[in-house]
Amino acid sequence: MQARADEAWMYGDPEFYELRAALAEHLEVGIGNVMVGEGIDGLLGYLVRMFVEPGDAVVTSAGAYPTFNYHVQGFGGNLQFVPYHEDREDGDALLAAAKKNEAKLIYFANPDNPMGSWWDAGYVESMIQAVPEGSLLILDEAYGEFAPAGTLPPFDLENCRVIRLRTFSKAYGLAGMRVGYAIGNEELIAEFNKVRNHFGLGRLSQIAAIAAVKDQEHLNNVQQQVQRSLQRIQQIALDNQLKPLPTAANFLTIDCGRDGDYAIAVMKGLIERGVFVRMPGVAPLNRCIRITAGLPIELDFLEETLPEVLKSI
Repeated sequence: MQARADEAWMYGDPEFYELRAALAEHLEVGIGNVMVGEGIDGLLGYLVRMFVEPGDAVVTSAGAYPTFNYHVQGFGGNLQFVPYHEDREDGDALLAAAKKNEAKLIYFANPDNPMGSWWDAGYVESMIQAVPEGSLLILDEAYGEFAPAGTLPPFDLENCRVIRLRTFSKAYGLAGMRVGYAIGNEELIAEFNKVRNHFGLGRLSQIAAIAAVKDQEHLNNVQQQVQRSLQRIQQIALDNQLKPLPTAANFLTIDCGRDGDYAIAVMKGLIERGVFVRMPGVAPLNRCIRITAGLPIELDFLEETLPEVLKSI
């Protein structure tokens, strides 16, 4: 990016050819099976625009990634919410709601945001096979690079009822570049060309993503750093009598042991002292806070600050 910064006066390639080719080679799929967009958020907006008309039903989980909901509301869709079950998205309930409401889209994240929970590939494959006719399963795999082996199912590129979304914002560390990508059936992927912003992805963003996907050694290093960081955050939580939940993401969800008001107090206390954390917004998930993996010096500060916050509360 530094070496080619003087190219920023030029538009980026509107077809994203080099980046799509690099992704296709990495994923071992055809270039026609990959589309790039302005992060997963941008791709979600395109999918809603492509498939949802005013009044159409769309199914998601109560408390799941909210940006998807904003797109649905913006295009007049009718959101149908399914509760989490034991801190995980309930795939069976999502499919049942989709069938009942004749939903155009089903949103399902694996690993999940905001809880970090996950299902194995077998469960996800069974969901894909059971998607009702007339529905499309949006499988958000933003945290897939952090998930344990056996989490991500193989690609089913003949299937028009599922589309997979991934990103450079998490494990590749390029959140500010806004680069996400979709993998799916070639005819389905081609539909993006009818609605997408062809110049939506800047030239330096494409350069950054191509360099990133070709540097798997760096990705492996990041994955190892994240695992070490999460182990330390887990121990910090336990040392403070809080309950860390299993995670397949780059963050740890911590059960504060009480209700949402208490978790909000913990979060605010940390933020006031300079530790930025987040939390789920819907009960009963909102009994938790969410702490992202950090550098050792940052975790030192967390370890020092968390007991102060709990004591003050």
